Amino acid sequence: MVGDFLADWYLWTKALHVVSVMSWMAGLFYLPRLFVYHVEAVEAGSPTDAMFQTMERRLLRAIMNPAMVATWIFGLALVFTPGIVSWDQVWPWTKAGAVLGMTWFHHWLGLRRKAFMTGRNDLTGRQYRMMNEVPTLLMLVIVFSVIVKF
Repeated sequence: MVGDFLADWYLWTKALHVVSVMSWMAGLFYLPRLFVYHVEAVEAGSPTDAMFQTMERRLLRAIMNPAMVATWIFGLALVFTPGIVSWDQVWPWTKAGAVLGMTWFHHWLGLRRKAFMTGRNDLTGRQYRMMNEVPTLLMLVIVFSVIVKF
């Protein structure tokens, strides 16, 4: 029943998963970059500070959060599609671990946005630049896991 439905809609589910992932990744790459500019070039309490906070909030709430939820929904639908994932191999576990890492990073960015909002940001532009590499590394693990199936 459910397995047949998922199998019949497999290609649509996979396409929607890819679109969702692309949207989520765009936000995961862009939000830390906004934080770099925010911390390095903006005076707290200024009109520019308010503008950056608005941009960061909208990116997180209007694009990243829905994209993450859609990624998880379509990803889990793929996991439950019969014949797609074999959990006796290593690759689904490495992908799952990296997706959990990506989700943690997403929530960490949300906490960092709240720190800006309350005037309690204590990280530097350099630290945000370094953290901006996290989604790249996790993306590499995910892509190689799925494509190469190591």
